[in-house]
Amino acid sequence: MKKSTFLVICIFSGLVFTQAKANTLFMQKDTVANNELTPQEKADGWQLLFDGKTLSGWRTFKNKPGGWKAQDGMLCSFTADNGNADLITDGAYKNFELSIDWKISPEGNSGILYLVTEDYDQTFLSGPEYQLIDDDNFPEKIEEWQKTGANYAMQPPSIKAANKPGEWNTTKIIVKNGNVEHWLNGKKVVAYTLWNDEWKKEKATGKWKDAPGYGASNTGHIGLQSSHSSVESSGVCFRNIKIRQL
Repeated sequence: MKKSTFLVICIFSGLVFTQAKANTLFMQKDTVANNELTPQEKADGWQLLFDGKTLSGWRTFKNKPGGWKAQDGMLCSFTADNGNADLITDGAYKNFELSIDWKISPEGNSGILYLVTEDYDQTFLSGPEYQLIDDDNFPEKIEEWQKTGANYAMQPPSIKAANKPGEWNTTKIIVKNGNVEHWLNGKKVVAYTLWNDEWKKEKATGKWKDAPGYGASNTGHIGLQSSHSSVESSGVCFRNIKIRQL
């Protein structure tokens, strides 16, 4: 065997081994103990919204067909699950702090919604959406107000703070008396006030100008948007979903 051929085989074998090892480590990270509250979190009033094993406390929007899966300590949706409805909490919330870990596949697209009601045909026609997307590799052109951390179609994120697709991120959403903050990996990326003059102007001139219920309710469900990328293998997963009322 020629030295060059042997070298190519060794490099290829090394890459395969490295990739296999990376996949193993990735799965290990996904299956370690999560979805638990510390004694301090319990004392501070946090409530766990996902037990890591079941869909208890959640249902599909308007009880439509859905393919959400609780697996390996994660709550996941995949684009290949046709007709996959968004997921919402059983409970409704007014003033709260929400913390949630998430990751998406390359070219993925999803979102976290809040103040969702079931008065309209889709979750996003009532609830503002914290956008989750592969900013750099999504197969279609996206605007600044479509990038990760944005209040979708309203306020763009002030900085880029998302990790690469396949890596975990931590999102925090704070809603208190109409004042809203979006946090991503410890950085505040959006701040706005519902129903003030600036917000009303943005709504009246943008995507939601013909959506009378958008942002209209001061109380609603937390929603997880199903994976809706054009890439069939795309998916989104969540874990460590917890909330405390303010």
